[in-house]
Amino acid sequence: MDLSLIIQLISGAVGGNVAGSLLKNASLGTLGNSLVGILGGGLGGQLLGMLGVGGAEAAGSMDIGAIVAQVAGGGVGGGVLLAIIGLIKNALAKK
Repeated sequence: MDLSLIIQLISGAVGGNVAGSLLKNASLGTLGNSLVGILGGGLGGQLLGMLGVGGAEAAGSMDIGAIVAQVAGGGVGGGVLLAIIGLIKNALAKK
């Protein structure tokens, strides 16, 4: 497993839990927040890689800029995916 992917997954889990604590109505519990955050972190990191920010070319040179980009991409991806899934869950529960 690639070190950059591990960084993205861990930061995604952290981002998912931070988003869950900030958005109480979108929270899925610690385990749910972590799992959705991991998925979002992986997706967010891969998306940034496709856009040329971090990702594959940065994985070869693990300098501080590449690591920060991977942490940011993973954390934001995890938080955003948690917010989306949490809001969908709430909308379906109201029906």
